[in-house]
Amino acid sequence: QVQLVESGGGLVQAGGSLRLSCAASGRTLSSRVGGWFRQAPGKEREFVAAISRIVDSTYYADSVKGRFTISRDNAKNTVYLQMNSLKPEDTAVYYCACRSSLVAVLSTTPNEYDYWGQGTQVTVSS
Repeated sequence: QVQLVESGGGLVQAGGSLRLSCAASGRTLSSRVGGWFRQAPGKEREFVAAISRIVDSTYYADSVKGRFTISRDNAKNTVYLQMNSLKPEDTAVYYCACRSSLVAVLSTTPNEYDYWGQGTQVTVSS
């Protein structure tokens, strides 16, 4: 079992930056594919970014490519999402997630992630 706890959300003006953290406990995060998703009011949960478990290859949604960076610190059992040049349309609850340790493939599909955090609110004002 893996427990995930997000932090770092908040209110920021458009053009600003935030760094979200996702700390894992219970099991190591280093052997698992990690991902960030977000959900705005009235919308479905959508993929933001994912990072592989070994070689740290990454994948991003087109809407955040060039602005967001996903990374991991295995020593701290933590995955990060650095968000720059934030826009009002980035406003959402952000969730981190990870896949089973047996799976190595990156995924953009929420149903393919096995463990989820509780979410952290990001609000970008115009």
